[in-house]
Amino acid sequence: MELDNERILSSDSQEGDLTDFLSLRPRFLREYIGQQKVKNELDIYIKAALKREEALDHVLLYGPPGLGKTTLALVIANELDVQIKTSSGPAIERPGDLLAILNELNAGDILFIDEIHRLPRIVEEVLYSAMEDYYVDIVVGQGATSQPIHFELPPFTLIGATTRAGMLSQPLRDRFGIMAHMQYYQEADLNEIVKRSAQVFGVDIHPDASYEIALRSRGTPRVANRILRRVRDFAQVNDGDGNIGFQHAQKALETLEIDKYGLDALDRRLLQTMIDYYNGGPVGIATIAVNIGEDVVTVEDMYEPYLLQTGFIQRTSRGRKVTSLAYQHLGYPTPKE
Repeated sequence: MELDNERILSSDSQEGDLTDFLSLRPRFLREYIGQQKVKNELDIYIKAALKREEALDHVLLYGPPGLGKTTLALVIANELDVQIKTSSGPAIERPGDLLAILNELNAGDILFIDEIHRLPRIVEEVLYSAMEDYYVDIVVGQGATSQPIHFELPPFTLIGATTRAGMLSQPLRDRFGIMAHMQYYQEADLNEIVKRSAQVFGVDIHPDASYEIALRSRGTPRVANRILRRVRDFAQVNDGDGNIGFQHAQKALETLEIDKYGLDALDRRLLQTMIDYYNGGPVGIATIAVNIGEDVVTVEDMYEPYLLQTGFIQRTSRGRKVTSLAYQHLGYPTPKE
């Protein structure tokens, strides 16, 4: 079975995710599984802000997609017992769009901006004074009728989420007092997430089945929950009650072509292309993208981070290179140095 671009292992949100994810999301830090270092630090900062009766300092959440940045922003709002307004970088096109959102905030509220690295520069510059001194100056009108307007804002918390922290400008990055790096999850934490999600779905899952799903979820909760839903489909069709045994998990994962390392057909095609056509590299990322029919950004955001993390490819000064682990996993003879 060849997978299309809406791959099961994509860590981007897909249609059908939202309803389940709303019910699967934890509401408080004590319910949030994994990211222990980030949770411990946030717990202290939140308690300190509540004790001082101040707005929490601005927070930047960064790391690969699908690791729970949006969920963590909602958890922070619940812990502070404040409202949260959500938007995304591409959706805020003009300073007026930003002002309209900020105008809805009360003291202590949270503004969450996903993909904050994609904010237009003109909007970002307006955000500086809003974050630092809680005011916005914008110019209304054009030509001779234009006039500056000064808006005072209540103390608020900006939570920015990004998969590309390096693309944030230095002035914007410096205005975040709390920086939280989201890491890929360990299998044990993913196993707990899968078991919790199965409870939310109202199905029983065998411990071996939940661990098998966790093992192949690329260290990403969003992927784990997506695989769980597909395994649940197999269980319901085969047995009717929807309860998930190890055989159901195995059959579903085989059909989805997700191997023991969490690689799917598209990951393997990328590695095979590098080996078959470029002797394993080094080869440029743009060349790889053209050969597998994807754009460069998709390869950099969806394929490369996990392949780097698991040691299947390396970055060199001349391009990407396949490692000996990839040769062994795909059944190729390992080349001699």
